[in-house]
Amino acid sequence: MIQVFAFYLFASLVIASGAITILSRNPVHSVLWLILAFFNAAGLMVLVGAEFIAMLLVIVYVGAVAVLFLFVVMMLDIDFAEMRAGFVKNFPLGFLLALVLLCELVLGVGAYRTGALELGVADGRAPVVAGVSNIEAIGALLYTRYLFLFETAGIILLVAMIGAIVLTHRERVGARRQDVGKQNARRPQDATRNVKPAVGQGVTL
Repeated sequence: MIQVFAFYLFASLVIASGAITILSRNPVHSVLWLILAFFNAAGLMVLVGAEFIAMLLVIVYVGAVAVLFLFVVMMLDIDFAEMRAGFVKNFPLGFLLALVLLCELVLGVGAYRTGALELGVADGRAPVVAGVSNIEAIGALLYTRYLFLFETAGIILLVAMIGAIVLTHRERVGARRQDVGKQNARRPQDATRNVKPAVGQGVTL
């Protein structure tokens, strides 16, 4: 009974916060409602036993993506009048795209119900180990069978991060730059000086 109540509570909050995210006129409020939707979606994942996905929703989406959106929205000088004008201007194109997506969803659901579309099912080759949590099972699978793909994804993300830093790096005229080699070659005795001032004499600057 408690699980059913929690499911309807989380599901209702996800739908309501998602709708308010779209309908809110203030971008900051939209991001805050989006964070609420992520938290409730994480609650739904916990109910179905996917605690790893729930953790990813909280850490990755709430802790990184949504907070990044919030900082970007708050740092930008947004002209709300221009934004509304752009919304009205691009409304026909957006409505057309939404209509295309709706048709695809209807066709997909219809094909699934008629039996023309079959979803993947477990074949029994990877049985669930008794006494092992969901996170341990995913970790064992990632670091054994999909180890090279996991490492490749990490390398791709690293290259993307370095590329973003290189593309956004700008030389500023008159700005002082750090000499990394000089900092690494500095000895501790050159950086600090231990003194023992007598009582009542103070410190010599």
